[in-house]
Amino acid sequence: MIRFDEVSVTYTDATTPALSGLNLRIAEGELCLIVGPTGSGKTTLLRAINGLVPHFSGGTMHGRVTVAGRDTATHPPRELADLVGFVAQDPMSGFVTDTVEDELAYGMECLGLPQATMRRRVEETLDLLGIAELRDRPLLTLSGGQRQRVAIGSVLTTHPAILVLDEPTSALDPGSAEEVLAAIQRLVHDLGVTVVLAEHRLERVIQYADSVVVLPGAGQPARIGNPSEMMIDAPVAPPVVQLGRMAHWAPLPLSVRDARRAATPLRERLTKTSNARTLVPARISGMNPLLDLNSATAAYGDVVALNAVNLTVCPGEIVALMGRNGAGKSTLLSTAVGLKPTAAGEVRLGDRDPTELRGRALISRVGLVPQDPVDLMCADSVQEECRSADRDAGVTTGTTQGILTRLIGPLDSSMHPRDLSEGQRLSLALAIILAASPPLILLDEPTRGLDYSAKSRLVETLQDLAGRGHAVVLATHDVELVAELATRVVVLAGGEVVADGPTADVVVTSPMFAPQVAKILAPLPFLTVADVARAIA
Repeated sequence: MIRFDEVSVTYTDATTPALSGLNLRIAEGELCLIVGPTGSGKTTLLRAINGLVPHFSGGTMHGRVTVAGRDTATHPPRELADLVGFVAQDPMSGFVTDTVEDELAYGMECLGLPQATMRRRVEETLDLLGIAELRDRPLLTLSGGQRQRVAIGSVLTTHPAILVLDEPTSALDPGSAEEVLAAIQRLVHDLGVTVVLAEHRLERVIQYADSVVVLPGAGQPARIGNPSEMMIDAPVAPPVVQLGRMAHWAPLPLSVRDARRAATPLRERLTKTSNARTLVPARISGMNPLLDLNSATAAYGDVVALNAVNLTVCPGEIVALMGRNGAGKSTLLSTAVGLKPTAAGEVRLGDRDPTELRGRALISRVGLVPQDPVDLMCADSVQEECRSADRDAGVTTGTTQGILTRLIGPLDSSMHPRDLSEGQRLSLALAIILAASPPLILLDEPTRGLDYSAKSRLVETLQDLAGRGHAVVLATHDVELVAELATRVVVLAGGEVVADGPTADVVVTSPMFAPQVAKILAPLPFLTVADVARAIA
């Protein structure tokens, strides 16, 4: 169905190829998972399937890519549109209409499908992805996760033979991610659709894959095999596999269900220990709050996004905001920096109203990394973005560049920010914010596009900041990040706080927000593989 023959791709001015000598066969009706570090070429591989590489990407491609017998070198994306459906990392970049229903119908209109067929497929897709209530909503009013489901739906309505997805669950809450992956499974098993997807959150998808392609990056050759074989020594692996490696389970489990069956001896051993998780203190006592919401209410037209929310964040805390897509997490962060005025109630940054602060007076108190990190960037190169951030923060030249290097390692600073991967752009945005060293740091989906290694460095950075008296508030659907990092979890639903407490107290018994280790070892209070390793050491 899909063939890569000795494919190499090198972008203009790049010192190393994004892909090097790739040979790959993906059969019809197969779900192929692409994994690898940030910047290893996953997006390039996906874009080569529908001809975006090389027709729109620039650079040079050697070798041959064929899709159902069509050579992508001679067939541009418009000539593959009836065959390949593509969903990019950034859903908004692909939207062409104003409302959800119009966006779902647009692709079918381009293919000239009959009106009756279009109507039926729109209804089927709304139900399949659980977004029927969004039918008439303007796209600009949707949360990031809602936009991602609409983007997937707009491709599914055309019934492509091949579905290509770049980080399809990165902005979805756990429940929505399960719904989307279940829908993808039905397409593969029942309709024979070929699915190729890149995903950093392997804990969500590895058990569904028929084959795995590991791209090590740095010009190294790809490794290809079935999931069980590839996870034995893969450089990236989900917690369930890491736990299996540590406990020497054979075969390695890929799902929580399989791991629970193998975990009985380990669970019995852990029951006899007294080394369960010791929570980090929730806050540094005696310190005044850095953020205080008092009955804060915010709305978008008739849609209430926050409803009388009370929340206090003190120095030393790492607070995770969790909840389904559209629960109000991003709105809460926006009100905290004054981007979204409240309709009622009060928001205070220390002793100030954030809507009254501007420029350096604001960034010296709070920094926000939004879901779309491009909002913080305006220069033509990474180097200039870093220099501009240094000037704005009044710090020594090279400060931002140094933070960026610690987060993701060496990076070609001459690259344009738009040419970076999603994870690299997010790391650059975070470095820009951290350069000013604000007491309060707000992050909206901070691990979107980050591999496990980059996520680990992010955890170390934020833990160090909290240890030095900064406070961190992050809105995230990444339950594994929360388990590893957060000292406190606040769950939002319908714009209201429905849970607020220490991480273990909130997530261990939650079927939605519990990490893999907690599900495997429940009811024991272990959240991460590191917790287990410390307990049995």
